[in-house]
Amino acid sequence: MSRAALLVLADGRFPAGGHAHSGGAEAAVKAGRITRAADLEDFCRGRAHTAGLVAAALAAAAALGADPRELDAAADARTPSPALRAAARRLGRQLMRAARASWPSAELDQLARGFPKGAHQPVVLGLAARAAGLGPADAAYCAAYESVSGPATATVRLLSLDPFDATGVLARLAPELDRVADAAVEAARRALDEGADALPAASGPVFEVGAEWHATWPVRLFAS
Repeated sequence: MSRAALLVLADGRFPAGGHAHSGGAEAAVKAGRITRAADLEDFCRGRAHTAGLVAAALAAAAALGADPRELDAAADARTPSPALRAAARRLGRQLMRAARASWPSAELDQLARGFPKGAHQPVVLGLAARAAGLGPADAAYCAAYESVSGPATATVRLLSLDPFDATGVLARLAPELDRVADAAVEAARRALDEGADALPAASGPVFEVGAEWHATWPVRLFAS
């Protein structure tokens, strides 16, 4: 296993399309829910324990070798918003291209053939981690971190928030991301025996509603 591969996969410059998505931050800024660093921290904490936990568990399960088709169906069931489902599949399609170029894998090829319009991003992330020789904890950490780093980066652009303050938010959330990743891996291991129903189904209705509202905007800076 090359732990350095995790740095490549989690790097914001990895061409997986995440830079075009705000993780719900754009809608939250416009609604007045994020106006300063403290608001961003609350928002990211909520993301980590809902969407982040679900994504981390899906990614960990994929890295462990669970059936990616079953995991994709589980991701669909845990994403009520059509706008978020579409965004997850766009991101999955882009990540698939980058992952296949970086770590050629028969499993990635098979998933790409089965989902030509894109599988859910966390599922692709888990298989990419597996192809890179990484384990379920690595995949979970990557997914959990993405759930908060996207909004933090987007808010710097949306609010001209001081990037030092945004980075401070991520640093303060690190212990919670540890707990999210641990819970995700534990659930993923259970899912190998019990099926995808053992994976967490935490939800954030405000994120879902915000995504549907955001999708109606004629002009927006981010895709989601």
